[in-house]
Amino acid sequence: MSIRIQKKTVDATPASAKVALWGGIECTVNRVGDVYQDQISRSGHHDRLSDLDAVAELGIRTLRYPVLWERTAPDHPDSLDWRWPDERLNRLRALGIRPIVGLVHHGCGPRYATFDTPAFDRELPRYARQVAERYPWVQAYTPVNEPLTTARFSGLYGIWYPHGRSDKQFVAILLRQLRATVLAMAQIRAVQPAAQLVQTDDLGCTHSTPKLRYQADFENERRWLTWDLLSGRVTPGHALWSYLRRSGASERDLWFHVENPCPPSLLGINHYVTSERYLDEDLTRHGAWTHGSNGRHRYADTEIVRANPAQRLGIAALLCQAWERYRLPMAITEAHLGCTVDEQQRWLGEVWQQAEAARRAGADIRAVTAWALLGLYDWHNLLTRVENRHEPGVFDLSSGRPEPTELTDMVRQLALGRPVDTLVPPGLGWWQAKQTVKEVLAV
Repeated sequence: MSIRIQKKTVDATPASAKVALWGGIECTVNRVGDVYQDQISRSGHHDRLSDLDAVAELGIRTLRYPVLWERTAPDHPDSLDWRWPDERLNRLRALGIRPIVGLVHHGCGPRYATFDTPAFDRELPRYARQVAERYPWVQAYTPVNEPLTTARFSGLYGIWYPHGRSDKQFVAILLRQLRATVLAMAQIRAVQPAAQLVQTDDLGCTHSTPKLRYQADFENERRWLTWDLLSGRVTPGHALWSYLRRSGASERDLWFHVENPCPPSLLGINHYVTSERYLDEDLTRHGAWTHGSNGRHRYADTEIVRANPAQRLGIAALLCQAWERYRLPMAITEAHLGCTVDEQQRWLGEVWQQAEAARRAGADIRAVTAWALLGLYDWHNLLTRVENRHEPGVFDLSSGRPEPTELTDMVRQLALGRPVDTLVPPGLGWWQAKQTVKEVLAV
């Protein structure tokens, strides 16, 4: 099967002289056991249209925004409730804010079409077509947010539904999400030929002791799979072709992406302070919660910023790696730190500075996204338990409504074009090693 329209790649936004400011609202609808969690409802955003006016007042003109399948059609594919997305997207349009519409965000799909069944890649494209027909003016989409990360959490680590713990389940879920993405974009582009695929995933790097270098090398190849598969790069010569085949992928599964390439219009790079990892066989140096095994060795998997911060690459180096691999426009589509406001300012400032450094090095970096504008709930336990722990974002919801903080003003000033160096509080963030900062910003 060939879908010729999928081979068209378009820029998500014109290149400009400066890095732009985008925004995003944490909107995960994930499933643990038989229970779905909804960050949009938990933050109160479901009931506050006024939040969008507050976003506009920040100066944000591009917003990652949810029209999630599990919320719009939770019970049956022919029973869709458009009232909420109608109100919200029309308000964004009136405010002059361009939405990047997300359809599944760390979700497994509604109960009738979860991603451990063939119904997922049949019904998600159908839903995508319905969204495009209802909002034909929307031109940017993320059908599935972070497919690789979601597949790891759901198929490899057992954290989210269907709680798989095998390479076979991981690969099956990843391929189903990506096949659904290709088919969804075909349906969207049948309605809106200029539609852009903004494909997000986490980008980090795995470091290790010499003994575990083989595992780090494998994970550093695996991190590219979302974009490699969508771009039609996974052929028999690919570093992970044999791994995918051993893990249950048929040749038909893999050749589908070669024959129907759907390269992103823009790479959405999500990066957190925990994204760069360190593998260490000396378990005594690390807490028990970091311990695991690959069947060959037992080791700790922890954050490089805690275990060996001098080895940290930083997002500028990672952006340059992605640019060298794909030569596609990029944006940092999530930049959030759960910490004190001054540390949040330092983190956003570092991400912005490093995006500018990567741009100076020749990478086509379009934007940095102030993610979690309204904060988030219970990500400290990866949404496995409802403990109602709120992490403020650009706004603080501790009072039950959005309250501005020093980070709010920083974001507003960035939107106005004020130099980032003048907005970052003095001192280093807790994660920063002096030599790393100097080296990265010299790129």
